[in-house]
Amino acid sequence: MSERIALVVMGVSGSGKTTVAAMLAGRLKVHFLEGDDLHPPANVEKMRGGTPLTDDDRWPWLRAIGAWLDEQIEAGTPSVVTCSALRRAYRDLLREGRPEVSFLHLGAGEDLVADRMSHRVDHYMPVSLLHSQYDTLEPLQPDEPGVSIPVDGTASEVLRRALAALGLSDLVIEHEGDPS
Repeated sequence: MSERIALVVMGVSGSGKTTVAAMLAGRLKVHFLEGDDLHPPANVEKMRGGTPLTDDDRWPWLRAIGAWLDEQIEAGTPSVVTCSALRRAYRDLLREGRPEVSFLHLGAGEDLVADRMSHRVDHYMPVSLLHSQYDTLEPLQPDEPGVSIPVDGTASEVLRRALAALGLSDLVIEHEGDPS
């Protein structure tokens, strides 16, 4: 794993960003940050109340993630962070001055994600906001550094798919169970 890597695991809420990013970070033995932890309390309350965030709400949060990436890159610490990064402009901000940053887009149909979200407990993002995320989503473009993978299947299957897409298949263990 390159000392210069900074991977942003992106996608709509409920696509499995936290699960996949934590598994990747564990497998690669790199630092991990749940990007949602950097949301200002006002953003969390807004989402909890069923109100979608605006760009004005998101910019400070994205800058906080960028600052964390800067710290990791400056220290030479490989890292993985979660961030919805739904629009190209958000990803451009995360990459600005950071050539090390690349993206892993976890793609899934809205029905699958809605089903997953309906079974989550203790998360502030309601299923009612999911459609607004799909409306906002701009998939990775060919000139953006990163790969997209589908998230159907078990967590271990998605991890294997992610490692393969990232060119890290040699780190796959064939008979690994899903974490509980």
